[in-house]
Formats: sequence, structure tokens, C-alpha cells
Amino acid sequence: MVLARALAYIDVHGGDGLTRVAQRAVLNANWLRQRLAETLPAAYDRVCMHECVLSATNLKSKYGVRGLDVAKALLEEGFHSPTVYFPLIVDEALMFEPTETESLQTLESLAEAIERIAQRAIDDPASLHRAPQSTPVSRVDEARAARHLISTEDAAGR
Repeated sequence: MVLARALAYIDVHGGDGLTRVAQRAVLNANWLRQRLAETLPAAYDRVCMHECVLSATNLKSKYGVRGLDVAKALLEEGFHSPTVYFPLIVDEALMFEPTETESLQTLESLAEAIERIAQRAIDDPASLHRAPQSTPVSRVDEARAARHLISTEDAAGR
């Protein structure tokens, strides 16, 4: 089914449409990179492709707020967390991949949410270490979870 869905997407857009889709994704990533340049600097100071890699090293060095803290706080703001700590060669990496379907309004809302989180890093960095708190599941100890895996069956007592 996944292949049928991909083929349908290609058929709907056609060659020229796929070019426009790719250009829009690249435009969105570069818009976000430029919009957040003062808040979270780009890992690489050059035009990016469909994804932009930002770094939270400034927040970590000044306020002790890591990329993971930013990603978790985005959940409280209503946004899906970006990929964190990848690529591995970028300290405190946050990789955003805005698709071709993201509107300028959505990208602006994301940028404003990141700016609010950066302000929280200044005003109350400890609150970011506890984020998210307003979601059904709060912060998971990911290292512990990886070391002591409890499968769904185990958790259900089967």
C-alpha cells in the first residue's frame, strides 16, 4: 500500500508538479533557517535543501538548555518535535523538515513558538528541563527506557 500511495502522489503531481513540490520544501526549509537565525543558529551557514539543521548550543552554553529540552517544549506548543542530535556531528542538533504543504502561517507559528521557548530558557530554564508537562505523557527517561525495555506485552502482564 505504501508503494501505491507513492505512485498515486507521483501521478497526481506529474513531473512539473514534483519539481514545484521539491522547490517549495526547499524554500520552506530555508525560510525557517533564516527566520530563526538569531534564535537558533544554523549548523551550516549555507543554503539548505529540504531540511534545516539548527543548533541549540547557544542555549546550552548560556542557560543549560539542551536541544532535547527545546524539542520537548515544542510538544507543549502544539508542534511535533524535530529530529534531535542528528546529524551526529552537530552539537545540540535540531533538524526541521518542513514539507511542501506547510503554509507560511504555520512556519511563522513554529518560529514564534521556538522564540518563546528561547525566552523561557532565559527566564526559567528549569521549566524546560521538565517539559512537556501539559501533554498526556510527561518527559520520559529515554536512557533508562533504552536500558530497561518493557514491551507492551510485559506492561500488560501477559
